[in-house]
Amino acid sequence: MAEEATINPDGTQDMGDGGFGSTMGEEEGEIPLVEEAETAMDPVYYLFLGVIIFGLLVYLLRSKKSEVDEFFDDLDGDKFNLKLPSQVDEYYDVKDKCLEAGWKPGMTPPPGQQNTAKPDGPHRLLAQALMKRCIADIPIVTHVQKESGGMNKLYSQSMCSVKQWRSYQAAEALVSTEVDEVRAEADEIEPGWSQVIWKQAMQYHTMLKQKHSQEVQQAMAAAAKRKEVEDKANAAKYQVDDAKAKEMAAEKAAAELLKAEENEKAAKSKNSFKDVKKGFLNKK
Repeated sequence: MAEEATINPDGTQDMGDGGFGSTMGEEEGEIPLVEEAETAMDPVYYLFLGVIIFGLLVYLLRSKKSEVDEFFDDLDGDKFNLKLPSQVDEYYDVKDKCLEAGWKPGMTPPPGQQNTAKPDGPHRLLAQALMKRCIADIPIVTHVQKESGGMNKLYSQSMCSVKQWRSYQAAEALVSTEVDEVRAEADEIEPGWSQVIWKQAMQYHTMLKQKHSQEVQQAMAAAAKRKEVEDKANAAKYQVDDAKAKEMAAEKAAAELLKAEENEKAAKSKNSFKDVKKGFLNKK
């Protein structure tokens, strides 16, 4: 049973052997510390939490990758959707006709007579058709060559989608096959022509492009000149119309003024006649 507290004469309070007061320094009177209970977390909880976080990361990464792929698919999506020009089929049509006419691969005019061959001869027609085909191929060939370095760099850095890379590879294969076929056809028409046909085609293409540019500039200059002449003619016509309008307005104003004067004179004459008549009737 705990001892009762007593009040000392000096006003202090004794708590007994086990309380506060004079026995505060004794070990028996010290208050024991309460240790917090540590609750150990089940490792399964950590495993479950890790699985959830991993699933979220996978979902976010897949969504991000899908957005990136969609971005690159939309970026110049039709850039490598190339088709061979119609001149390719036209060449083979001409070749079939030449074969029907008796021409055979490697059959060329005798040396020194290439330039004197008939304009409608098989050799000349086939050579012209192949050159037209080669010139028409220049834009797609230069396009793929221009994009080759950039696409290879993007692919090496994983900066383009698989779809776009495959589209580029298909375009590159198409162009490479066409270049080889043109060279093979050139050698059939004239042995050794394959070494220079693409260079010649590029020169012709540049010439035609410059000619087209000059024609466009000339057409624009002619249109500007025609507009200038039309503007001057319209301005002159406006001046004439304005002068006529002013002349007609002046004539109308003069006619109205003359009519007003005549009306005024008529009114005065009428009033004078009334005054005379009135004076005559008033006389006795």
